[in-house]
Amino acid sequence: MRTEVQPAKAALKMSSVVQVFALALGIAALSEWLGPLPIALGVGKVVLLPMIWALLIGLVLGLLRKRLPGPLQLGLYSQNLAAAVLSCALFLFIAKLGLLVGGSLPQLAQVGWGLVLQELGNLIGCVALGMPVALMLGIKREAIGATFSIGREPGLAIIGERFGMDSPEGRGVLAEYITGTLIGAIFISLLAGFVSSLNIFHPIALGMGAGVGSGSMTAAAVGAIAAQHPEMGDQIATFAAAANLIATTVGTYLTLFISLPLAVRAYQWLEPILGRKRKAAAVEKAVAAGAADEEKVDVPALSLGMRLLSWVWVGVMVLIGNRIGYGIPVMDALPGVLLIIAAVLVGDLIYVGTRRKLPAVCWISFIAMAMTFPHTPFAAEISAMTAKVSFLAMITPMLTFAGLSLAKDIPAFRRLGWRIVVVSLLANAGVFLAATMIAQTFVHTM
Repeated sequence: MRTEVQPAKAALKMSSVVQVFALALGIAALSEWLGPLPIALGVGKVVLLPMIWALLIGLVLGLLRKRLPGPLQLGLYSQNLAAAVLSCALFLFIAKLGLLVGGSLPQLAQVGWGLVLQELGNLIGCVALGMPVALMLGIKREAIGATFSIGREPGLAIIGERFGMDSPEGRGVLAEYITGTLIGAIFISLLAGFVSSLNIFHPIALGMGAGVGSGSMTAAAVGAIAAQHPEMGDQIATFAAAANLIATTVGTYLTLFISLPLAVRAYQWLEPILGRKRKAAAVEKAVAAGAADEEKVDVPALSLGMRLLSWVWVGVMVLIGNRIGYGIPVMDALPGVLLIIAAVLVGDLIYVGTRRKLPAVCWISFIAMAMTFPHTPFAAEISAMTAKVSFLAMITPMLTFAGLSLAKDIPAFRRLGWRIVVVSLLANAGVFLAATMIAQTFVHTM
């Protein structure tokens, strides 16, 4: 009996791999073919880039899975697989940014303190913009979890250890996490593109502000800013990568020791003024109860072989998107894509070999930066080859997998309530705007 059931399980998983990879390739190619769509909004404008089309198409496929033909029915297992692939696929984008940073380290050194201090914007921006609105909307202690950071995985761990995930603070950070996962990339892309079109801030300051510590949101913001300032695309991506590296490494500790205590203190100060006389509108406790009724599917743990296959497949998607969207022949960009995959593979092996004491993104960034550091042998040649791979072409595959994974989170998203969603988006906006404003004061000294 066991020998008959086991192959069925293996075949089901392999069919999901084929389905997710095939859909991702088709969606990414279609999105690049559709191209950008500029939309005027009063004094500014937003640009719906191919990466946004990719995310939306993937989401729609997930939402309509029961009404589509068999090959397009994206089940929960496939959606979770897409999420797992996204987690490792983002490493390719990190490596591309690291390659840009390595060749620009002398320039980055000139604004070194700006990169460090703009991280304060990531810490205080959430609280400054999100907390008052949360209290005025009637949200209570959930506001602490929703506004102390952008609510990525480190934020979940910090709140879970400090308060527990069943606490009001835990429900707040969960709301922020799900909001950011579902619509964070779209929101930050539209916001960054609109703010960039106003020409208030220097493009490099906007790039530094885009380094919020979330790979997909950073990618979306960088793409939107670069679309408004194509002549400075590489510089914008370089400074965003450096800022994101700081946010990913020391930012976690600054969040723990600065922004979380600040959020707690701000709640204690402002709640008697803004919230005491208002009816509490806490996140619905049905989140925990309703989750029990949903089908549970384990997130696939990707082996090294599966991760390598994912990187190679995403590389193929990048090559095709690079050709469709930017006119670069596949064979011209192939050496650059292979170098990017090599940097990711080496960084991932070091991460595993050092028992995961330092995040994989740090090792990958270090390896990529070393490859193009001016004093590294063949740095100029490596830079020339990887320059033929557009970083915008790399973002579309990332958000394609994000879109394919999103529908599974819609039920929980609905139960969170509109108030906490508004607060989460304001917290994300606060991070970007505060970091950009701080960075702006240093850009003029370059």
